[in-house]
Amino acid sequence: MKLKNKAIVYMENVAKGSYQEILIEEGFYVLKIQNDTDQTRFVEREIDSSFIQFHFCLKGGGKFNFNQGNYQLEVSEENSLLLYNTQKDLPLNLSVFPDTWLLSVVMTIRKFHSLFSSEASYIPFLSDENKEKKYYSQEVVTPAMAVVLSQLMNYNLHPSIKTLYVKGKIYELMSLYFNKTQDADLEQCPFLADEDNVKRLKLAKEIIISRMAEPPTLAELSQEIGLSLKKLKEGFKQIYGDSVYGFLFDYKMEYARKMLEAGGHNVNEVGLKVGYSTASHFIASFKKKYGTTPKKYLTSST
Repeated sequence: MKLKNKAIVYMENVAKGSYQEILIEEGFYVLKIQNDTDQTRFVEREIDSSFIQFHFCLKGGGKFNFNQGNYQLEVSEENSLLLYNTQKDLPLNLSVFPDTWLLSVVMTIRKFHSLFSSEASYIPFLSDENKEKKYYSQEVVTPAMAVVLSQLMNYNLHPSIKTLYVKGKIYELMSLYFNKTQDADLEQCPFLADEDNVKRLKLAKEIIISRMAEPPTLAELSQEIGLSLKKLKEGFKQIYGDSVYGFLFDYKMEYARKMLEAGGHNVNEVGLKVGYSTASHFIASFKKKYGTTPKKYLTSST
């Protein structure tokens, strides 16, 4: 499961076209591809099925060829293409159009998961139920992403800090890529879990929110959504970044904070609304979350 060290690059010369490969860490590469000629150039690179690929086109365009050219996907200026297929290798067979700049981020699926969850090693991405997964997605490059891409293509740094700079910028690029709007359904992210499990975990989130004053136990929640206790705990943290009750605690404190700011409710009423039978317990929890009591918070925010 390695990115094989084989790249065939058909570029005229460094002055008019270039291909650069930067190793960020094991299983994590960046490919910089520039074609400043007036002719289409070609890049081939072996990439096996354990990798996920992000291709960003800063200018120009390119065409990804699969199955000996029988299937093709194009990426155009200021657009990106995400590729993975756990069933088969997706080697890079790229036609780079004239006057094109492309930057590709290639990492193992396991490494990708580790960017989002400390439980990466426990995520059953390659289990039997997920072996058929494949995904292709085209997204617009936002202005913020374009700035980072331009910096990655044009930096002039001492060789000793080049890798550190590129690594930082790649993490920034990935953060911007996944920084969807609040309206986007992040829970349907296809490489985090299979669709059926995602729906069940989303239902679990809705259940604990709707019953936050008297939430079910994990065993009860597991039975209600039809998912094993292990999958509930692992999957919930995988998608929402926290345990079920850790997520619920943060949600309740944020809900309480907004209620207090809106006015019309005293501390005891707000505490009862989010599931605290006594004001003292609510105050202690609020202080744990925000570092101050509800009354002091309101005083400081007015």
